[in-house]
Amino acid sequence: MSKEYKIPRIVVAGTNSGVGKTTIVAGLLAALRERGMKAQPFKVGPDYIDPGFHKAASGEECYNLDTWLVPQERMKPFFADMAKEADIAIIEGVMGLYDGGREGVSSTAQIAKELAAPVILVIDCKAMGESAAAIAKGFRDYDNEVHLAGVLLNRIGSDNHEHMIRSAMERLGIPVIGAIRRDDRMHSPERHLGLTPVTEVDPTEAITTIREAVKRMVDMDALESIACSAPGLVVAETLSEQKIKRRARIGVAYDEAFSFYYPASLKALEMAGATIVQFSPLTDTVLPEVDALFFGGGFPEMFLSQLERNEAMKEAIREAAAAGMPIYAECGGLMYMCHSVVDFNGNELPMVGLVPAVCRMQDKLQKVGYVTATALQDTLLAPQGLQLRGHEFHFSTMEPMTETFPWAFQFEGGRKPVNYSGGYAKNNILASYLHLNFAGSDEAAGRFVEAAAQWRRNVDTVTTK
Repeated sequence: MSKEYKIPRIVVAGTNSGVGKTTIVAGLLAALRERGMKAQPFKVGPDYIDPGFHKAASGEECYNLDTWLVPQERMKPFFADMAKEADIAIIEGVMGLYDGGREGVSSTAQIAKELAAPVILVIDCKAMGESAAAIAKGFRDYDNEVHLAGVLLNRIGSDNHEHMIRSAMERLGIPVIGAIRRDDRMHSPERHLGLTPVTEVDPTEAITTIREAVKRMVDMDALESIACSAPGLVVAETLSEQKIKRRARIGVAYDEAFSFYYPASLKALEMAGATIVQFSPLTDTVLPEVDALFFGGGFPEMFLSQLERNEAMKEAIREAAAAGMPIYAECGGLMYMCHSVVDFNGNELPMVGLVPAVCRMQDKLQKVGYVTATALQDTLLAPQGLQLRGHEFHFSTMEPMTETFPWAFQFEGGRKPVNYSGGYAKNNILASYLHLNFAGSDEAAGRFVEAAAQWRRNVDTVTTK
């Protein structure tokens, strides 16, 4: 049964990475919030960091839209479910408008067309004059199915600079929605994986600065008008609001070192019957009362000394593993589960030691892109042979310490398509560089929650004897 939703929505895209999309979107969200509107943010692609800034600016959880990690047919119903109560939905694109995975999978353009959402293109105009108009024309004409409704000019240097570009855009019939002047105060700190997460920096000052700039330099009424011009969105079904039977408690590592979780992924675990309980490997000395552990990605490499010193937490995790508790770890979580990590300076620091391998930080990015992971054996998330869709993005490498290493997956994909073995799977432990969105795999979510519930049943059985 289908239903039509009238959701004002707009996609803020860029010509390429680094044009200021995230900063501008944060400013738009903050300005709309100040107007008393509920602005629901979304982020195209597998990004974890940008959504944190959007949540801080809007006061709303930011959800990812990705047709690789989550089946394409689920994307529209998911968007409608998350945005149906909002006054406006603001969707930040990924990289350039037409960039995505191989053959454009999960590109901003693809998402915009699926959602029939008008696009505002952000152009970095620094050291550029009328060429900005030529760029906008090229992006507008490249795909007629993409509705490019206007442009936002960023890093404008002067009144004359702005007038020059506005005049060129006007001759082409391309609306200029705003022109934002250069201001280094809007810049957020970055490091090897991009922006520094909001779990480590306070973005309040930067968001306030860009909000005030947006209020002065962007035609917010025009932006709202464009968003309201989006047609009704017809979807076949939305997520059910069924009563959920809670059957397991999953401890989720969440702090400055581990913060890479998709909100929809945690929601999928809850829909499968889990209660999420957060804890900190950095500061806590005991584990919460849970039935399984989930270590997501993040930046453990920036907190290795603190992680090493918290021996009480490492020992608690080892004891949980020895007791058979299911433990799942992704990317940064994998690093923490390993015997040790060698930092950027060559110092080796011991970690939890559940995975007999050494992770070594490298100067260059080692893997990036969408991948398909085929389970080489039965694991916490998948029976042997099941394929999972995920994403990899890491600077470290994992070096096994044993010749008979129990590889978890056979990987295929990445920006340079290759096939390779990866991850570790043995008994109740699964750890790899793979980032998953459980919203894209009911089977993986259900299998993990059931493993946790089964462990609790076993413990209770032993206790009552």
